[in-house]
Amino acid sequence: MNDQPRTTRRTLLGAAALGLAAAPLLGGTASAADQERGNQNGSGKGRGPFVTARNGELRLDGRKFRFGGTNCYYLHQQSHYMIDAVLNDAAAMGLTVVRAWAFADGDGHSYRALQPKAFSYDEAAFDSLDYAVQKAGQLGLKLVLPLVNNWPDYGGMQQYVSWFLGLPDDSYGDGTNHDKFYTDANCRKAYRAWAKHVIQRRNPRTGLRYADDPTVMAWELANEPRCRSDKSGATLLGWAREMSAYVKSLAPRQLLAVGDEGFYGRAGEADYPYSDYEGNDWLKLTALPAVDYGTVHVYPQNWGETSGNKPGTNATEWGTRWITDHLADGRTLGKPVVVEEFGLQIDAGRDIADTAARDAAYRAWTDAALASGAAGDQFWLLTSRVDDGSYYPDYDGHRVMWNNDPANPTRTTAQLFAAHAKAMTAAV
Repeated sequence: MNDQPRTTRRTLLGAAALGLAAAPLLGGTASAADQERGNQNGSGKGRGPFVTARNGELRLDGRKFRFGGTNCYYLHQQSHYMIDAVLNDAAAMGLTVVRAWAFADGDGHSYRALQPKAFSYDEAAFDSLDYAVQKAGQLGLKLVLPLVNNWPDYGGMQQYVSWFLGLPDDSYGDGTNHDKFYTDANCRKAYRAWAKHVIQRRNPRTGLRYADDPTVMAWELANEPRCRSDKSGATLLGWAREMSAYVKSLAPRQLLAVGDEGFYGRAGEADYPYSDYEGNDWLKLTALPAVDYGTVHVYPQNWGETSGNKPGTNATEWGTRWITDHLADGRTLGKPVVVEEFGLQIDAGRDIADTAARDAAYRAWTDAALASGAAGDQFWLLTSRVDDGSYYPDYDGHRVMWNNDPANPTRTTAQLFAAHAKAMTAAV
């Protein structure tokens, strides 16, 4: 089996961080109508309605909600200038949802930790995230915020394991140490405390607790959770069942997703993303009662789904099938599905010879999402200018920039995503 869990990409994102880093439980659950209104008791005043999930679709302000969006992981660490640059570009493109990290765990790293030590939080370090939420709200953008990383970038699950168990990182190996995050009592307690702190925290820039701000469309339990040490999927499912109920109790008016990649967890299946290698079962995770929508990531090159690796396979065609399979299964589950990360690198040896070929693949994927009923999709990744006025480096080969200067190598790609976002918004 060719297991390619985006090791290269994650390592490069770690380099990005190195180079550029700078309350009680809510009681009960609000009705769907109250959630959509969002402004009860002044809690969402001036920030618009909450996005809700009902009958297999997302809804906003009484109408079906579909979106074209993006990811920009670095908003929680960078300057106001850099946050303004990328969010202004997202708004100019007509994108409506941005996914960004809401974690930075462990001191002594290149980044400024939000959680330097377990149960210890640096309030001043929250300024970038606070500002990003304020700015997104001003622009009418919605945010999706994962609470921990599967990968060691910005600390992640391994940081919790290191704090309490002192075990070395094997996130890219068999995961025996990493997976103790899901079962160790202290790791679980610290994660719950972090979730509570962030979600119930009052943003000094908006005056709202994060849980009361409709700008935050959704929380995610983790970015790409995996549990290789238990191929049955039971460990990850049990953790997700517990934590989804807990996070939903903290933020009952906001959406909740697992943040997983969509692996099917089928025993005996040879095709890696459909197999049980990563200890995930997307159908069971998405079906959890507190989970509002399913998430899907699409990286056929990194998963070995190319003609060079498997004769007869094509990365574009495989990705299209992956998307439509999940959308069909989401309809069966009665849950909305968001294709929340997808990307291709220009690499002739892996089916993408040039920008035109990548644009054609992205067009096929976004057309499939539109035609097959995806609630939304979010390409990886939109970047913009950094503090010296230059552009954010292309660390992982997936960078897209909105600047329409003819010299911009991703100009046509950005235009494609802008047109798609308009089509998604119209398709309600």
